[in-house]
Amino acid sequence: MTDREQQEWDMKLRKIDAEISNLNAQTTKLATETRWYLLIVGVAFSAALLSFGKLFF
Repeated sequence: MTDREQQEWDMKLRKIDAEISNLNAQTTKLATETRWYLLIVGVAFSAALLSFGKLFF
């Protein structure tokens, strides 16, 4: 393998590593948002039940 081929290979590997890091960051962000979404939906549902109960009972 020539020096040029080795440099091209190294650049490709660095690019792949950067893409993997980006995907990992996006996955972490999405997982965090999903947890918050479930919490907010649960709070909204609880508030709706309490409002319904206070209104009719």
